[in-house]
Amino acid sequence: MPENERTTSSPDWPRIAVLGAGAVGCYFGGLLARAGAPVTLIGRANHVQALAEKGLFLESTNFRGYIPVSASTDVAAVRDADIVLFCVKTLDTEDAARLLRPHLAGGAVVVSLQNGVDNVERIRSASGIEALPAVVYVAAEMSGPGRLKHNGRGDLVVRADNVAAVFRRAGIPCVISTNIEGELWMKLIMNCAYNAISALARSTYQRIVEDPGARHVMIQAVKETVAVASAAGVQLPQVDAVEAALQLARAMAGAISSTAQDLARGKRTEIDSLNGYVVRRGEELGVPTPVNHTLHALVKVLEKSMTGNSGTDS
Repeated sequence: MPENERTTSSPDWPRIAVLGAGAVGCYFGGLLARAGAPVTLIGRANHVQALAEKGLFLESTNFRGYIPVSASTDVAAVRDADIVLFCVKTLDTEDAARLLRPHLAGGAVVVSLQNGVDNVERIRSASGIEALPAVVYVAAEMSGPGRLKHNGRGDLVVRADNVAAVFRRAGIPCVISTNIEGELWMKLIMNCAYNAISALARSTYQRIVEDPGARHVMIQAVKETVAVASAAGVQLPQVDAVEAALQLARAMAGAISSTAQDLARGKRTEIDSLNGYVVRRGEELGVPTPVNHTLHALVKVLEKSMTGNSGTDS
């Protein structure tokens, strides 16, 4: 596998900015840059400094090396972008959307690559930006400043042909769906199945399904989330959600959830947009969600003890 790689941006690629240079943003932005797209990663100073000095270091099963990218801490760096990948944590959705609005070029396409099911509506409400939703399946983690470790999958579901074409050109598997709401909820089901349990048990997805007790909790969380989706009138994909969750563990066996990664770094989590969201919608719709409620409450207690944050995001 190559240790270093030099790519030259091709003039016929759209200009791409990634707002939120965390694991998801760096993975997809990095692959686009490696394929020749002009990519600017916008993130925190420690990552940006490393990215500017050496590029993005990507470690995956079939590649290990540096990918040249542009990097900035300033949201204004989106000003020339044709496509903006909106990859901030759900906690920061509204603030980031408001910061983005003044710098967004006319005709630019904003694509939300976030967890949760309501980010597009929140972006629109906060800024008037009409973002496109995307469903992300990737196991990745920032292993250091400017360094990304890819642990499994790396595919997308979108509803726009032109967006899918850009990702596919970079070799990123991308499915076009006419039922993006259902796909977003299916991803929410997967997140509710694993994120909290992985964080609380400090376990990989494979270990969760191998343990009878944890597997039972995971299955109940899935069933509750399906029930809430059904009550909300969401048309889920025609698959067995429990079996899909088990298949995810096989595909991403060594994955540690983003919630677990956030807590390990002493950062606030997205749990209010995951199990917490299911609990709130369940209450509105009269659907009991005791397992999701328990998982959400326990993660919130752990989050407060590890971050010193005494407030709530619910």
